[in-house]
Amino acid sequence: MNHSPRERMVYSAAQLIRARGPAGIGVREIVEHADAPRGSFQHYFPGGKDQLVGEAVLWAGDFAAHWVARYPETTRNPTPSGLFAHMVKPWKDEFTKRGYERGCPVMASVADLGGTDDPLSTQIRTALDCWEQAVTRELIRMDIPPRRSRRLAVLMISTLEGAIMFARLRQDSTPLTTAVTTLSPALTP
Repeated sequence: MNHSPRERMVYSAAQLIRARGPAGIGVREIVEHADAPRGSFQHYFPGGKDQLVGEAVLWAGDFAAHWVARYPETTRNPTPSGLFAHMVKPWKDEFTKRGYERGCPVMASVADLGGTDDPLSTQIRTALDCWEQAVTRELIRMDIPPRRSRRLAVLMISTLEGAIMFARLRQDSTPLTTAVTTLSPALTP
């Protein structure tokens, strides 16, 4: 598939944010990583780096939501604990194959903002809401009541993000395994 320079820049920004957060990357680096024409940045992102970072975070939320939505294709008997294991799996695979340099771009962006009311906060909230809604929908499809589904979605995403942080810090995927093993009984209806 041939992606446009704009799509490549959004993807590249998301990948670079995963490693260093928005504050740790520059526009020139993103454009080079995307192998995009130098003059194209202003054309595609008149709002500058903030616009690009916002779109990269939205892309990440959409990616996470699509991954969640694929879970029913992987099993005959979907369960909440199976869904959580499905959410954890790409992180275990990533850390095993590529090391611990890159984490979640949504979490990295939140960490950079430090609780401020930055304009990027809206895109970050939207990305997180997209992911949370996807998890909630899958849980409701498993006949979990909507209110409990929303609560479990927050618990699952929060636990995953914390386990990613611990795994990266310790350079060890054991926190991901611990999260799945320990949270699974709480996810059983």
